[in-house]
Amino acid sequence: MAEISVVVNGRKVSGQAEGRVLLVQFLRETVGLTGTHVGCDTSQCGACVVHVDGQAVKSCTMLAAQANGSTITTIEGIASGQDLHPVQAAFREHHGLQCGYCTPGMIMTAVDMIRRHDGVLDEKTVRDELDGNICRCTGYHNIVKAILSAAEAMRTPAADQRVAAE
Repeated sequence: MAEISVVVNGRKVSGQAEGRVLLVQFLRETVGLTGTHVGCDTSQCGACVVHVDGQAVKSCTMLAAQANGSTITTIEGIASGQDLHPVQAAFREHHGLQCGYCTPGMIMTAVDMIRRHDGVLDEKTVRDELDGNICRCTGYHNIVKAILSAAEAMRTPAADQRVAAE
């Protein structure tokens, strides 16, 4: 058993895990954060996306031991108290979910996507970057609409200047 020590959603967490335990299992079973979903266990669906040291990662592809010493953000950690994260609010406003199973992974992917592009996104980019996230309920239209809306709301002033110059 390996001793795992990570910071999850701003809180230091330690626990033991066998070498074969996946990060998604550690988060759900040891830490008790069940918002990160297990969809396929083969990295196809994206339901398990979390942020590890600021990068979107499919947590079913990473061993818990590999995350030792990292800072992890899960879907439970992006809201500010009772205030939804702008991406969560946009998903609600634009009906970007149906059954909700894929939603945590979609939102975590979207947060990372918006950050990497400074909020400057178009429909093609969003659809291309959602390629690793599967939703079996929707046609993605409202998901894309929600992400574009959140991206606009989160756009940085520097990105606004860049868009104006184009």
